[in-house]
Amino acid sequence: MSRSCFVKQFMREMAQYVLYASQIVNDDEVEKLIQILLEAMQGNKKILVVGAGRSGLAGRAFAMRLMHLGFNVYVFGDIITPAVGEGDIVIAISGSGATKIIVTAATAAKEVRAKVVAITSHRDSPLAKLADHVICIPGRTKLATESDYTVRQILGEHEPLAPLGTLFEVTLNIFLDSLIAELMYRLGKTEQDLKKRHATIE
Repeated sequence: MSRSCFVKQFMREMAQYVLYASQIVNDDEVEKLIQILLEAMQGNKKILVVGAGRSGLAGRAFAMRLMHLGFNVYVFGDIITPAVGEGDIVIAISGSGATKIIVTAATAAKEVRAKVVAITSHRDSPLAKLADHVICIPGRTKLATESDYTVRQILGEHEPLAPLGTLFEVTLNIFLDSLIAELMYRLGKTEQDLKKRHATIE
């Protein structure tokens, strides 16, 4: 039995969820993150972005844009990534806040007195508890259950079609790109400025 294609409907539902998320992300948390990043730039501190799986891909895209803006930024796991130390910034991304490799990396960062920023959906998670600063991004993570009432209300009966951590990852991508846009404004950077630092061999 055939059925109609719901791709555009699902796009609208996910966009509606991102709009919901934009209304509840904490302004003070965002402002503090911006200040952490600007101070890192001014002090020429290293920024290490840590993420796994699809969250890690979003983190890599964010790191690329930070590089375009002139930040001293690296990605966890790359073979040219240097050691972090006291005063450096580690941005650790995990929707669940319990991804073992991310929690382990954040713990190691704390041991060398780096500042850990956690981006997660769970404020009471292991990652959030050890972080110096937390950005809470709502989203249905891979640990979510059918009792996730808010998500069910927004997406209706279509939860399985935004599987595992999709809502967190989509919202994360848009949040991080929006953060870049704000940094561009505060640093007085234009798209042409970013293009000058874009890869010429690709």
